[in-house]
Amino acid sequence: MDMFKDKKFRNDLILGAAVIIAAAGIWLGFELLKEDGAFAVVTVDSVVTEKYPLDTDAEIRLESENGGYNILVIKDGKADITEASCPDHVCVDQRSISKTGEAITCLPNKTVITIEGPQEAEVDLVS
Repeated sequence: MDMFKDKKFRNDLILGAAVIIAAAGIWLGFELLKEDGAFAVVTVDSVVTEKYPLDTDAEIRLESENGGYNILVIKDGKADITEASCPDHVCVDQRSISKTGEAITCLPNKTVITIEGPQEAEVDLVS
């Protein structure tokens, strides 16, 4: 019996292909709509500690309350963790970030670096 002559099998293939194409289209849409960021926002233990502009190259040592550290390097408009005291170094292995909404997280040191755009940094919620 030929598998492609079986209507149920053929319909399953069509449905599977449609789901894969739709998922790829949605992912591609989100990737194309991401904007270049303006600031790297550092959060340590759920507290925003500093905002660094991405247009200025810098190397910053980020200290956490547990005695750990991360080295944040901002270069060519991208933020990257190049060194860390954590045992797993997952944060060091992540790629550089530069688009709004992207983040690098170091769970052992409770440190998160997120990228924000220029409009997000200027919003004043108190007024």
